Amino acid sequence: MEGDPTLRLRVFNLNCWAIRYLSKRRQERVRLIGDTLRRERFDLVLLQEVWSERDYSDLKAKLGGCYPFSHYFRSGVIGSGLCVFSRFPILDTLLYQYSLNGYPYMLQHGDWFCGKSVGLVLAWGFTISLPPGSCQLHAEYCREKDAYLPHRLVQAWELAQFIRHTSKAADVVLLGGDLNMHPEDVGIRLLRGWTGLRDAFAEAARFEGCEDGCTLIPNNCFTVKSELLPFPLGIRIDYILYKAISSFTVKCEELKTTTGTAPGTDIPFSDHEAVMATLQIQRQGQAAGANLGTAEPTLADVVTEARTEVGVGLRAAQRQRYSTGRMAVLALLLLLLQAVAALGALAGLAAGQPFPKLSFSLLAFLAIGVLLLATGLHLFHTMEVKMLQGTEEQMRMALRALRERP
Repeated sequence: MEGDPTLRLRVFNLNCWAIRYLSKRRQERVRLIGDTLRRERFDLVLLQEVWSERDYSDLKAKLGGCYPFSHYFRSGVIGSGLCVFSRFPILDTLLYQYSLNGYPYMLQHGDWFCGKSVGLVLAWGFTISLPPGSCQLHAEYCREKDAYLPHRLVQAWELAQFIRHTSKAADVVLLGGDLNMHPEDVGIRLLRGWTGLRDAFAEAARFEGCEDGCTLIPNNCFTVKSELLPFPLGIRIDYILYKAISSFTVKCEELKTTTGTAPGTDIPFSDHEAVMATLQIQRQGQAAGANLGTAEPTLADVVTEARTEVGVGLRAAQRQRYSTGRMAVLALLLLLLQAVAALGALAGLAAGQPFPKLSFSLLAFLAIGVLLLATGLHLFHTMEVKMLQGTEEQMRMALRALRERP
């Protein structure tokens, strides 16, 4: 690296909760976020849940002079909500959409329509190749009975594989996002163990903010207090993760979070707290090596635990596939019986008896509707089974490689 051998990288990560017509005081909060980013002049800004491209355009116009490079990732029906603002030139971008992302019929949750993804941005900071990623995983709506855990584990596994296969030519890897997982959850342990990423909160030399680094806290006026009753301090589900790949070292000098309200205002940026990290990136004498998949000494146990949960999800998906397939078959049989009855009436077998056209038509429409719905669900759960089977097989192969490693 020419000149100063040390680069201090200031990173801002936030789930903005900017859903048009649904999020409270959205426009006011988006302006507040823009004003803060313009004033603080971070090096990299990673945002999630910016669902409206108009909000992104407004932010881009406001921040253009401070962050000359930016990118908005588009996916799904309503968009991924991911965007990145950077002081460093953005050379390339890539979006990977997870193969599983909840259920389309769970309209009240809506994750399936978002196309949850990880967005990769290849940027240069001086002579450092720095691919920051912004991501979001499926939300956890009920911790006691988490129906989405297998999907979130598939996403965590795919995210880990994505990082492994896209970071080999990089000097420094940076990942920020709303991972919707507690630090001790199997998904975050799998992600960190398989990639070697380090948690900025655990590694920070100085910390300032919410106790235990929580990013969903009861003091935030936008959070649903009932969901945090088991966690009086709040929960930490937003992360900045990092590691060095080649001949560089990375240290977290400082980590901060907001604490319920944005500085100098009476409202928060979002229902999530912002996470801000100052990373020190320095060249060392010789290449450090990638060290992928060696961060956790019990990695084989973590992969085994994750594979077990994926297996549970696989069996549940197989039962759903069987139930929807049986429903489709029954609806088809009902249609066939109606067709036979109609042919019999037309052939004069029921002569002298009036043909109930209205009842027959209503029953036929009902049977067709059930057939189409059941067939669609059967196809969806068939794809779900295949994705879960594929992930379980990948984990099985990874376990075999880990156990055979000397």
